[in-house]
Amino acid sequence: MKVFEIKGLSEEELQKRIKDEEENLVNLKFQKATSQLESPIKVRLVRRDIARLKTVLREKEMNNQRSTPETSKAN
Repeated sequence: MKVFEIKGLSEEELQKRIKDEEENLVNLKFQKATSQLESPIKVRLVRRDIARLKTVLREKEMNNQRSTPETSKAN
């Protein structure tokens, strides 16, 4: 999954994708442990996709925090 594709997703879609990919990663790890995984590179690719998804999600969260004005309290 490319970054430009990920940036087009909403926060809810990102969270759903992260959950799905983490479940996929667990399944791949089980397959690797039982020697059923045909291509071990898939584990690395899924981990990288999860990292990309989490990075874009965090960027969106930071942008939302910046866009909301902070209330300053006068002492």
